[in-house]
Amino acid sequence: MTIQNKIWGLVSLAVLIMGGIWVALTYSNQQAQEQYSSILSRYLQMNEVTTSSQTLVAELNEYIRLPVPSQEDKLKRQEQQLQGIQQQVRTFRTEDNQLDMTNYLLMIDSLIEASNRTLSFAKQSEVDAAAQEFNEANRIAAALESRTLYILDRELRTYNTLYRGVLEQSQELERLGLWLLGLITAIVLLVTYRFSLSITKPVHELTLAANEVAQGNFQTPIQITSNDEIAFLARTFETMRGNINDLFQETQEKARLENELQENQLLLKESQLKSLQSQINPHFLFNTLNTLSKKAYLDGAEETSDLLVSVADLLRYSLKKVDQSVTLGEEVRVIEQYIAIQKARFSDRLTFQQEVDSRYLSIAIPSLTLQPIIENAMIHGVEKLVDGGSITLRIYRQEAFVVAEIEDDGPGMSEEELTRLLSQEVQAETGHSTSIGFQNVLKRLHLFYGMADLLTIQSALNKGTTVSIRIPVEEGGASI
Repeated sequence: MTIQNKIWGLVSLAVLIMGGIWVALTYSNQQAQEQYSSILSRYLQMNEVTTSSQTLVAELNEYIRLPVPSQEDKLKRQEQQLQGIQQQVRTFRTEDNQLDMTNYLLMIDSLIEASNRTLSFAKQSEVDAAAQEFNEANRIAAALESRTLYILDRELRTYNTLYRGVLEQSQELERLGLWLLGLITAIVLLVTYRFSLSITKPVHELTLAANEVAQGNFQTPIQITSNDEIAFLARTFETMRGNINDLFQETQEKARLENELQENQLLLKESQLKSLQSQINPHFLFNTLNTLSKKAYLDGAEETSDLLVSVADLLRYSLKKVDQSVTLGEEVRVIEQYIAIQKARFSDRLTFQQEVDSRYLSIAIPSLTLQPIIENAMIHGVEKLVDGGSITLRIYRQEAFVVAEIEDDGPGMSEEELTRLLSQEVQAETGHSTSIGFQNVLKRLHLFYGMADLLTIQSALNKGTTVSIRIPVEEGGASI
């Protein structure tokens, strides 16, 4: 027997008993109900004014806090609802309450007007005016509540005689209803006990099984022997339990794999940075150069000492900053030291020019980004020219980027050489290395900014080479 059939049986019994009672009481109760309904409807409408006005103030406060179109629509609907209630309340005016009801209706109009003014000021972002109008609306709503209680109190005194008649009829019906209630209760309790027992027992078993699942135990099966909808629900729950268990196992496995993948990615980034630093032995060279610089200074070779200091500073920069971000200004100073070293080597064959906008020197970039490109310009540009050449460094703003541009007037490169330069570490014909290399610069730019295609090269045979690095910036010039 299904639960629906059980319920229908219980309901049919109750309807059969109540039907006889209802026929006997309908006529006498109808008169009292009509009078009571009329009075109650009047009071409920008055009470709805208070409820609707408070709701309007709450919606208005929510709009001030979160001025979105959906909230404005809710506010408009609430105003329309209050206006509808106002129209119903107009019918309650009589000669006795003409003045009170007129003032009451005007207060409702004032509340709606205050709400509209608050909405208008809020749309215009006039916070103080909107707050002032909201306080006025809140005050009117509170006054409406007090006025409603006052009018209802007068109504109670006016209809006191009618209330007494309704109460006397209600008391007679109550006494008769108590006797009938006792009889019906005894019958219904007996039937309900057996009915509820057939439902609550399997539900209790299902609840215990649900608690087991909530505690993370997906292995306990459900055993219910009834033949109603509870049994179907139990079978469905059992299927769901199995699916959740499978999904839980699958999710754990995915989480483990994702954690391993993240660890591998972190190790890869760390190994990439460490591989850059391992290309030279900076500690040994740095200490050696410092020793040579002091010796040269003591021997009176101050120019040689300054040159060794520049080389030592360059190595110290690569040692301490390879796994950190630096400012564009620091990169420029490293380039100046590198150029000073190269000028000692090439003398007048090397010309270096700077066109740097100092407003952008505080932007953060990966360390050793510009120096490898300058070094590549020296190896593949200036060194190959008999009469030497020039290198120009430009830093300027271009839309949402700051561009660091390095241009040389060397022999340039073919398209094949450009492709090879961007795809792997390159060895110059002279045997020099391109230092950290374009490929590593590309990778570190991508890791640092999370963007691709930040480095571009324009070159042609016998027309020089221009390397441009686009550095993303936010409004105001701050690096992303």
